[in-house]
Amino acid sequence: MMNIVHYPSLKTILAIEDVVKNADIALSRNQILARLPTKVMRSTLNLALTYMEKRGLILETKKGFIWTFNPSKRLEKAESEGLEV
Repeated sequence: MMNIVHYPSLKTILAIEDVVKNADIALSRNQILARLPTKVMRSTLNLALTYMEKRGLILETKKGFIWTFNPSKRLEKAESEGLEV
């Protein structure tokens, strides 16, 4: 089991998500850290990346992390046109 020093805040997770989602290429951990607007501990970054990978948002490849989440257009349409009860 991992010894967790600091849990990532929602703000940190969203910032990491934004960096990976808007990248044109796969990003290494060092590249993600360099592009973040604030300093983040490496262990916190690793925990956030693990969380995001388990949720199916990103994928770690040989070249780095890539954004993989693709929301369903059918679900989006159903939500917007659905009847709220």
